[in-house]
Amino acid sequence: MNKINLDTYAPNTWCPGCGNFAIMNAVKLVIAQLSAEGLPLEDIVLVSGIGCHGKIVDYINVNSFYSIHGRATPVAEGIKLAKPGLKVICFAGDGDAYGEGIEHLIFAAKRNIDITMVIHNNRVYGLTTGQYTPTSPLGFKGRSTPRGTVEPPINPLELMLASGATYLARGTSHGIELLKKIFKEAILHKGFSLVDVLQVCVTYFNMYEYYNKHVYELKDNNLQDFNQALNKIREWDYNHEAPIALGVFYRKEFPAFEDNFIKDRPGQADRESKISEFLNKNI
Repeated sequence: MNKINLDTYAPNTWCPGCGNFAIMNAVKLVIAQLSAEGLPLEDIVLVSGIGCHGKIVDYINVNSFYSIHGRATPVAEGIKLAKPGLKVICFAGDGDAYGEGIEHLIFAAKRNIDITMVIHNNRVYGLTTGQYTPTSPLGFKGRSTPRGTVEPPINPLELMLASGATYLARGTSHGIELLKKIFKEAILHKGFSLVDVLQVCVTYFNMYEYYNKHVYELKDNNLQDFNQALNKIREWDYNHEAPIALGVFYRKEFPAFEDNFIKDRPGQADRESKISEFLNKNI
């Protein structure tokens, strides 16, 4: 079997030590594995938002789409609806998806549309040099809050669980083996899947030591138990000192949005005949 080369000619401009590298390398390995198992590369589409993470689509040689800030989710939804056979993997930052794009994310989860969201959650706006985001801890001191934030962070996984997401997981950029496992499961899951990756920004919010001290991997949890998932998700609120669970919190089988949305959509031939019928009646 030939090794699949997913590299591109684009020079990488991420900071040394950036958590984006682990996410990109894990995704590349998973895509190569899926391709080797029979998934054509042309059936995979990557979507990214705006931020340091967004460059990931420049560095992986498959079809991709750069969206605007906060709008990566609806672009991924549109691609999926236009061609349901595609695997759509959408990358977004925490400020991107959990801030401006939060409404889109909620409705994508509510619809259970079959896309995979990978959130590069470094809990800071890195590209714009260090402002706080929806998951920055209370008191975070950045460029826009030199005296510290006065609002607590949201727990995005709790919000996604309540919104109807059928696959929820968390990883870190310091654990590529777990990321590979989760990414593959999330991509193969039929329905809306979201992986929150605690990604370190070495320049504006270096949390390597903190995460290494607090994370643990979930074992033997019942993935179909909503209340158990909620309790585990609430164990750490992205603010206070607490154990930080990694792994899959919740997985549920449920009809995907596109299956019902396009069920009665006429095929190309049907559409042409209906257009002709309409024109003949009205012109």
